[in-house]
Amino acid sequence: MIKNCLFPVAGYGTRFLPATKAMPKEILPVVNKPLVQYGVEEAVAAGMHNIGFVTGRGKRAIEDHFDISYELEHQIQGSGKEDLLTSIRHLIENNQFSFTRQREMKGLGHAILTGRNLVGENPFGVVLADDLCVVDPGEDEVMTQMAKLYNQFRCSIVAIQEVPPEETNKYGVIAGECMKEGLYRITDMVEKPDPKDAPSNLAIIGRYILTPDIFDIIENTPPGKNGEVQITDALMTQARNGCVLAYKFKGKRFDCGSIDGFVEATNHVYENIYKKS
Repeated sequence: MIKNCLFPVAGYGTRFLPATKAMPKEILPVVNKPLVQYGVEEAVAAGMHNIGFVTGRGKRAIEDHFDISYELEHQIQGSGKEDLLTSIRHLIENNQFSFTRQREMKGLGHAILTGRNLVGENPFGVVLADDLCVVDPGEDEVMTQMAKLYNQFRCSIVAIQEVPPEETNKYGVIAGECMKEGLYRITDMVEKPDPKDAPSNLAIIGRYILTPDIFDIIENTPPGKNGEVQITDALMTQARNGCVLAYKFKGKRFDCGSIDGFVEATNHVYENIYKKS
């Protein structure tokens, strides 16, 4: 069982300025819960109880959210509002949270490498909180789906979805050999290709399970597009030397790094989850 999950949360969230000038984008609420809490709940549902955050300057609110607020709890003690803290209290009491800082923004690969001391030499999940994934009632969460695949294949796995061909320049894009419906062995992977150069329309979204040898590979991966250390470059090296799988997950993903996606996610959660709870 995979017990560790990394959350790279050091980005500035510039697409949400001025809201994110003093507040981490990961704390923006989707209805009544911060975006990052949805991701942590998904990881925990997959058995990943050691949660590591790779943070940066101005991200203290994330640490505070996953800690007890004695003053707040004292103020609402005995009132009906106590129940509103049930979900976050459960996370705090039943999981371990650790934090380290990424001093420079050098890409997702570098952020994952920065979190090495939080997960050790163990397989681990990676959740990008910008991507909110929801599933139908009774279905496994996306990270649970991927953890089950890892238990079978014991190699790195990335979550993918089909995107319109004209949007491939927003994603890492894969090509691969189909092993069975929805599962591919990766043969090629390109970071944000122009549509005419994209190997397919299968785009990587913010869910990964990685084997610990990825750390040494990242250390030896030169900066790629935009001078950043791309996780796609490291994964392509791993795929050439062994096996990396791409999984077309069951569920719906919202790009909450964009305003349109964030509003769409909020409307979906309000209508389909919050009002029915």
